[in-house]
Order: sequence, then structure tokens, then C-alpha cells
Amino acid sequence: MSVLNISHISFLSPGNYPDDRPAEGLEETLQLFELGEQLGYNGAWVRQRHLEHGISSSATFLAAATQRTKKIELGTAVIQLGYESPFRLAEDLSTVDVLSHGRLNVGLSVGKPLHAELIAEHVFDAHWQQQDFSYARVERLLENLSGRYLGDENTVIESPGNRQRPRLQPYAKGLSERLWYGGGSLRSVRWAGENNLNLLIGNLTSGENTDDYYTAQLNQLELYRQSLAQTDESQPRIAAGRVIIPFDSANQATQQYYKNFAASRYARTLSPQGERRTLFSEDIIGHADQILEKLLKDPVLQEVKELRLELPYEFSVAQYSQIITDFVTQIAPELGWKPA
Repeated sequence: MSVLNISHISFLSPGNYPDDRPAEGLEETLQLFELGEQLGYNGAWVRQRHLEHGISSSATFLAAATQRTKKIELGTAVIQLGYESPFRLAEDLSTVDVLSHGRLNVGLSVGKPLHAELIAEHVFDAHWQQQDFSYARVERLLENLSGRYLGDENTVIESPGNRQRPRLQPYAKGLSERLWYGGGSLRSVRWAGENNLNLLIGNLTSGENTDDYYTAQLNQLELYRQSLAQTDESQPRIAAGRVIIPFDSANQATQQYYKNFAASRYARTLSPQGERRTLFSEDIIGHADQILEKLLKDPVLQEVKELRLELPYEFSVAQYSQIITDFVTQIAPELGWKPA
């Protein structure tokens, strides 16, 4: 059996809430972040989701999380840049990073955004189809975060009690090095590597030249590493995501709930799904020894040092708390990990 060398473990929360009680769900997710820090997790992340009962503005939520935590990395995966202004988003992210004292990590993606037919005209007014949804939006975000001054060396702006050269404020030094791209295809991982972005890979990916999920991700990792720009600086990070649900401290009813959940999703793992040939990894459920056996056989995890525990949608906060506690206390140490 292989030995893994996982040194960094985070969890990714969907940030659920009831339609009529959003404050309740948001508060529970903040409490989950606090628990993650107490347990020694390296990072706590949220998904950004539009039109759903979840986090629609990850920067706003993570600003609150900066005041409830002190050490744990705070992340969002992923911000779909199609709906975002690269300048305004850079201002928001920089503010959160300053508030967190440099703990923010930002996952990004591009392309035509989800629900575009419903939302896009509210974002762009008419003619939204003419918007540029390409990688250029990430490049503009990177440029805005770079700290460069606008105009020439003689350009200044005046404000009450201040005269200064203009640049995006606040300047968050180092934030551009903590941007991640959500890679799910050979094209996207190549671009991420060429631009030295950190790489997020998750529990679904594109089936290109293979029907096997693990082969597809291994091919992506190889291409990403081949595409990395050769610099003297530290190499970008890679984090793999898996849906992992330990049973150990759960009661019998909860264990059966977990089994039913995984069974309802199993069929999609048997073959590529849809025109884009999406491949799904199987949910990893069971007691700690059963989960550990599967993780040690995962060929992708043998290639990375960072693991992201992807929490399922629509579970209760009690279930999330049980899952992250069981995982970090009974499974993570056997992967080579030590508490932060």
C-alpha cells in the first residue's frame, strides 16, 4: 500500500441556508470555520453560488470570517469571473486579504457563466453575449492586484488631506500569489500552468481521451507541470478535492443517511456524463480504516501534497461538524498530515 505525503488539509463548505432563514445558515458556516481552526485545519473554503441557498458573495462572507478566525487560511472556490468586474472584485478581495492579514486564497474560473440567460442582462444590461468571458478576465484581475500605478509617474489624484499616485487600494501584497484556477480540462490546466497560477482539481473533471476519472486527472497534472513557467520563485501549489464522509462518530440513522446519499450518486461515476463527457469520482464513505484504504490507493493523491475535503450540499451543520472532526482526528494523521 502506498504512503501519502499530505501536508496541507482544507475543507470546502457549500454554505447552505434555509430560504427563509439565511442568517441562521451563514452563522452556522462561520461557526464551522471556527471549529475547523480549533481542529487544526490549514484552510476553510466556501463555494460561490448564484440563485441558490448558498454564498452568493464569497468576498463579503469571508470578510466576516476574518473577524471570527485568526490563523486558518480562508478561501473561495470558485468565483466565476463572467459576472465580475475584474477591478471591483480586486478591490473587494484586497480588502478581505488585508483584514485577514494575508490569509485569503481565491479560486477562479472563466467561460460563459451558469444561469447566464437568467442573470446576465441584470449584470451587463443588453447585449451580454458580446462580453469577453475568456481567460483575459483573469489576466485583468491579476494586473489589478499587481500594485502597479495608473498613468505615468507624474499622474496623481487629490483627495481630502491626501495627494498620491493612483493604484488599486488597498494594495494586498502577495495576494496575486494566492490565486487558484479551477482546472477541469487539459486546456484549462495548460493555461493555469503557463500563468503560474495555483491549481484546484476536484471530484469532477473532463473525460478527454479516457473514460477513467483518475487517468484524466493524472494527465492534467502532467500537462500542468510541463506548462509551468520556469522561474526562480516558489512553484505554485496543487490541491486535490474529494468528497469524503467518515462514519465513526455518527449514529446509525446518520450512517444510513450517508449511505443513501452516496448510493444516489453512484450511477454517475460509471461513465462519462453529458456532451462534455464529465467524469465523477466516487464518494468515499465508511469508517476511518475503510476510507484510509481507498485514499492510499488514489493515484492522484500520490502526486499532491494538499487535500481539500469537499463537503456535500444540503447536509446539516451537525453532520458537517461530525465529518470534519472525524476526518481530521482519525484519518488525516495517517496521510502524513500534522495539525496547523
